[in-house]
Amino acid sequence: MGATSPPAGAGTGTVTTAVPARLDRLPWSRWHWMIVIGLGTVWILDGLEVTIVGNIAGRLAEEGSGLDITAAQVTGVAAALYVAGACSGALFFGWLTDRHGRKKLFMITLAVYLGATAMTALSFEAWWFFLFRFLTGFGIGGEYAAINSAIDELIPSLYRGRVDLIINGSYWLGAIGGALLSIVLLDTDIFPQDVGWRLSFALGVVLGLVILLVRRHVPESPRWQFIHGYGEEAEELVTSVEREIEAERGAELPPPAGEITIHQRKSIGFGTIAKTVFGRYPRRAVLGLALFIGQAFLYNAITFGFGTILITFFDVPTGSTGYYFAVIAAGNFLGPLLLGRLFDTVGRRIMIAGTYLLSGLLLFGTAWLFDRGSLSATTLTACWCVVLFFASAGASSAYLTVSEIFPMETRAMAIAFFYALGTAAGGITGPLVFAELTESGVVGDTVLAFRIGAALMCAAGIVAAFLAVNAERRSLEDIAEPLSAVRDGEDSGKG
Repeated sequence: MGATSPPAGAGTGTVTTAVPARLDRLPWSRWHWMIVIGLGTVWILDGLEVTIVGNIAGRLAEEGSGLDITAAQVTGVAAALYVAGACSGALFFGWLTDRHGRKKLFMITLAVYLGATAMTALSFEAWWFFLFRFLTGFGIGGEYAAINSAIDELIPSLYRGRVDLIINGSYWLGAIGGALLSIVLLDTDIFPQDVGWRLSFALGVVLGLVILLVRRHVPESPRWQFIHGYGEEAEELVTSVEREIEAERGAELPPPAGEITIHQRKSIGFGTIAKTVFGRYPRRAVLGLALFIGQAFLYNAITFGFGTILITFFDVPTGSTGYYFAVIAAGNFLGPLLLGRLFDTVGRRIMIAGTYLLSGLLLFGTAWLFDRGSLSATTLTACWCVVLFFASAGASSAYLTVSEIFPMETRAMAIAFFYALGTAAGGITGPLVFAELTESGVVGDTVLAFRIGAALMCAAGIVAAFLAVNAERRSLEDIAEPLSAVRDGEDSGKG
């Protein structure tokens, strides 16, 4: 590292470093698997919990559940509060993540999430359930900001797209588990009516504690470190990883391709973040909003009410909706898993626009068949499975997009902002509006819900076709130059 390196943690001075290039040229290794397991697996927990809540809505509304609450309140009010908490948590913890580092915050946010989930299991009144659904969302919102920023900064550019998509898509592995688990937990021959749903939340806490133990070994982002005055720590961390990988492969790594010189700083204000995102990158800001609003309406407003649709229109028993949801959850996971590599090879623009447009058009087709009365519970599920195969890859790419197209110093806040604004539009208003539409028992109302979701996905796909950034296989610093970077011709302070 060059010339005027400050003391550890000083947060001042100008440094020249090859840390980004060194990280990007690393081959895939056990170290990267540790990051994926430690950070990415929390989405499995999120999927487990949200799916169980959706599937137990009918049971919670039954007499003897231990709660005086209706199914519409669970899928409407509670879902909206969960999303409101996620939006608030994303903004609050996103700001702290950019200021205090990724590692501190992804430990804190998981602890908040687990604590609130445990308290949800103890719900005895509707207001208690609502409160801790909000706080659970508050923790998960912080997770989105801290984890997506850390993942993108630690994963080599060659693999960043597919890894980010698969990690975000792993939510649906949890959804599959939640759907199948709800079948067992709702079986009153096994668990009493007021116990099974509580155990589902308790199980999530146990799994989360295991993830917390693994996460302790995930390091701070070296990219965050060298900008915030911890240059020596960043160099030491990357050097230790390089030695570990060289020992694992039995060969020396190639030299890094370039350096970057930056003015170190401790923090960045909201004004600078807003000016950067909307002043310097207005087209990228429009892209981020379009992608998040489209996917948020589709998932928060319609998909999570799928169990209610099955019960209302096809008389599927409450305890059997989990089988159907497990199938569409599988489609959701297979999308990012099988299509993720194409985002790194075919390219971001084609794949993002293509997945959004195709899923929207397929959903229009599903709405038409549903309106004609041509679908059964099984064929509706098959249609949704195909729709969500593409929609899930597109939705995951929304998180990838906003986490890589803005400068390093604003990354966590950018993720938080677009997640919060897009999800507030689709995830708070959506459940409140669509819970009424899907529960009305009127086919036309549910068809309208499908069409709104389809239209927003198509609109986002069109925006992506024009505005998506070709970020595949490029360094984060090349996609968006850090605000702290010293440009050619500037005084670097090196004397």
